[in-house]
Amino acid sequence: MPDAVLESLNLSQDKVAVNVGVGGGYFTLRMAEIVGEKGRVYAVDTKLNVLKYVEEKAKNKELCNIHTILAEEDFFVLPEKVDLILMRNVCHHLKNRLEYFMDFNKMLRCDGIVAIIENEKDVGCNFPCVFGHYVPKKILVKEMRETGFRLVKSFTFLPYQSFTIYKFA
Repeated sequence: MPDAVLESLNLSQDKVAVNVGVGGGYFTLRMAEIVGEKGRVYAVDTKLNVLKYVEEKAKNKELCNIHTILAEEDFFVLPEKVDLILMRNVCHHLKNRLEYFMDFNKMLRCDGIVAIIENEKDVGCNFPCVFGHYVPKKILVKEMRETGFRLVKSFTFLPYQSFTIYKFA
């Protein structure tokens, strides 16, 4: 339900967004279309080949507002403050989520949000959950709270994933 996810993020022209763990670049490309020529989207990933793939797709779609950032395993740096940090099925890969989440406050503009979509074991997640590719929503909410963020929205329309939005308290 990517359209519903994007609508829930309230992105608009001229905004600056980050997609952490870009995968095939679907959300990166869609967000770049939404924020337009004056907006920017930073595609962050630990795999150079993934970033090169996203760059090629952006070039083919004539999207010049996507900038790729090669991240360390648990760390990345942005060149500016952003309106949105989106993480989809990334949290289960992080060794120290608390430290990772603490850095988000420094990256966000004062009204910025963090959106986390993560597999949920208790709602039918099968293949990913067999390999531990999930983090329960209650754990994410707790960890975000411990790093100074408060839950502002929780969506239930994704059948196998939690979808939560946070602001720095």
